[in-house]
Amino acid sequence: MKRLYDNKLIFGRLLEIVEPHLIERYNKALNAFGFPSVKLKSFNIDMAGYSPEVAEELGDTQYLDPHEVNRRFIILTPDQIDLPVVKTAFSNTEDLLYQFFEKNQRALFALTIKDVLFGEIEDSVFEVRDIDDLLSIEQVEFKVATSSDLLGKTGEMQLMIDRLTKEPDAWRDDQLLEKMVETARITGDIRTNELMPKEVIFRQPTFWTSHFDGTFVFIEETQTTVIADPAAKGFRKSRPWQVAYIDKGDHDTVYKFLAESGRIDPPRGSWIERSGLLEQRAVMLIVWLAMKENPQVDLSDVTPQWASNWAARHASLVDLEGTLPLLNWVRRQVSNWSNIDAGEIDPARRFVISRANPEHDDLYLTNRLISDYLPFDYMTRFVFNKPGFYKDYETWPDNYRDYVVKQIRDNYLTDKKALRRKLYK
Repeated sequence: MKRLYDNKLIFGRLLEIVEPHLIERYNKALNAFGFPSVKLKSFNIDMAGYSPEVAEELGDTQYLDPHEVNRRFIILTPDQIDLPVVKTAFSNTEDLLYQFFEKNQRALFALTIKDVLFGEIEDSVFEVRDIDDLLSIEQVEFKVATSSDLLGKTGEMQLMIDRLTKEPDAWRDDQLLEKMVETARITGDIRTNELMPKEVIFRQPTFWTSHFDGTFVFIEETQTTVIADPAAKGFRKSRPWQVAYIDKGDHDTVYKFLAESGRIDPPRGSWIERSGLLEQRAVMLIVWLAMKENPQVDLSDVTPQWASNWAARHASLVDLEGTLPLLNWVRRQVSNWSNIDAGEIDPARRFVISRANPEHDDLYLTNRLISDYLPFDYMTRFVFNKPGFYKDYETWPDNYRDYVVKQIRDNYLTDKKALRRKLYK
């Protein structure tokens, strides 16, 4: 993993925490969760406050996600809104956190000037035991607290203000007035300095979860669709009257669902020629085949010409595998911007000539699903499914690891938006 870390492919874009008062506040949040204080002089955090350095010192990589549901968070600064979420069991954690930050900007700014904000993204289950537990998560609520009970005192202050303004003789109550002055020293003037987060409940959107070896839940107005391993507990049994279940290994049915729901961009010349995605996949496929054929193959000088020469020298292997001939045929067929009927293609190979519909709200989740069917397409895997990428990385020989890391570093990290726009939008 050191190669990934050195090239910022893992734990990149995190916020470094070095200020002693912020470290002290972070430790108070850890204590509230039942952990000891850490002795680190500096560490990095993501949007949720997760720190790889803290995890290492605690000896617990799941310290903010103990049951992989009801995710914990620690907020030291509103600036965390611009950070990624580097470790999560649900694909929508980052989106939910972003909404919470965005909807409560003033309160988070005011709170974090004085204190640390922490809590849980709480839903209706405490542990995921079967598919029904996942389906029961219809909304989440941010349960928040501060180390000095700032929120509690803000609530008390609001009640005292209401009493003072609504009860005719309340201004004569010296104890009330003294209590208000005392509390105001902690909260400040809450009439102008908003402290209580106003929006804390959010609907659960379509999502992927790591539970049951990777489960996709697509939520629509009239139906919910689960794509998962049929060995998952509750598969085809939980709410069968309102949930459609698809075996993730059933390429034909998965593809038809994505196509009929408008989530997939089938092979059409209008995007294939412009994006260059199939050309890139062809090169990635050849390098993958070369690595499989010879794990020690020299990948230090890979170019499109190198890939073409390797494919020519290993024509029998390439033809037997079958994917490259399909890619080349499709590229020729769409040269005049004509369309391909995906129904005529082997279901196991349809995903290699498709991408997610860039106009659909589930663009990222669909590309994440597609990446599961394309083990050689490390770029789509890294962009849309980093947990899956890191899992794959562990199985690769060192020369292939080095090649992939350099390709992502030089072609994606230099301008992420440009690559996503070119290949996937």
